Amino acid sequence: MASQMSSGFGSSSRTRSTFPHQKCYHNEIAPLRVVKHHGPTFGKRFYGCSYWHQTCGFFKWADGSDDVSELQELLFEKDTFIAELEMHNEMLTKKLKEVQGKNVVLQDQVDELSIENNETRLAMCSARADKRFFMALVLSWVLFAVLLLKY
Repeated sequence: MASQMSSGFGSSSRTRSTFPHQKCYHNEIAPLRVVKHHGPTFGKRFYGCSYWHQTCGFFKWADGSDDVSELQELLFEKDTFIAELEMHNEMLTKKLKEVQGKNVVLQDQVDELSIENNETRLAMCSARADKRFFMALVLSWVLFAVLLLKY
């Protein structure tokens, strides 16, 4: 049991030795503390001056993180990402307008070609009808000539 207690004390002192001493604003060693209130920082270690509530106000997270600077960095990253997305959105909007303009031009060309195609079909049908009429006329003259020669 004594060995368990000594190892427990040893691990406690070892844990404390990994965290360097911090001095508060009035140059005293700020003890290492643990957040005991339930919430998102529960169990997190911090340095706080013994006179924190009265005069000093020193506070620092033991893991070296500064929540405010982390949040500011995260906010900066998000703002940068939003700005990049807005620029990308503007570029896509311009491209969409260009494509819509090209679409209008191409649709006009398709309409013109459709009209031209219909006119060509009508001309071909008319040419075929003229050809058939000419062939019928020639055949009727040949038949008339044959009948005249026969009688």
